[in-house]
Amino acid sequence: MEQFIASDFNVFKIDGLDGRMEALQDRIWPKLQTLGTHFSQELSAKTGDEMFAHVAKHARRTVNPPKDTWVAFAANKRGYKMMPHFQIGLWETHLFIWFAVIYEAPNKTEFGKTLEQNAQKVKDMIPDEFVWSLDHTKPEVIPHEGLSIEELKSMFKRLQSVKKAEILCGIQIPREEAVKLSGDDLVKKISDAFDHLIPLYKLG
Repeated sequence: MEQFIASDFNVFKIDGLDGRMEALQDRIWPKLQTLGTHFSQELSAKTGDEMFAHVAKHARRTVNPPKDTWVAFAANKRGYKMMPHFQIGLWETHLFIWFAVIYEAPNKTEFGKTLEQNAQKVKDMIPDEFVWSLDHTKPEVIPHEGLSIEELKSMFKRLQSVKKAEILCGIQIPREEAVKLSGDDLVKKISDAFDHLIPLYKLG
């Protein structure tokens, strides 16, 4: 497995849609495809659902270049946005490993209810160093450490009641740390993160 290097993160400094897309296709997609092949098999074995890898193609973009990119894993060959799914990807500043339920998912409300009912269990099973996001298009996160049960429940209620609400849980690896990880170290780190996130997936 290839490691990520500084120039991979610097792709997001390239101005213009065409230039950035070309760099993403040349430099980043092959690495995401390799991770996709490896982790679709691992996640299939660990979740009991056949998982398919989907490298983000950013096909709808006509002007704004993407600020991040990823490979997603879902139990659906055709797409992942409608399903609870996993992601590995990068922004200019960090790598991310997520379990995600985004706004397109039709079972969002039921999943939000299940999370709310199991708030204490979720609090206990997610490690302190993990983070939450309420919007996959923004890099800002909420640390799990220090979140009260009430704060968790309020995020889970929002998932049920707000049409555009999303919830993501996982880890961010700052680029300075990410570039020091060998390919094998990276695979181990991602694998460990998924091990902590699979129980969330199974709740859904």
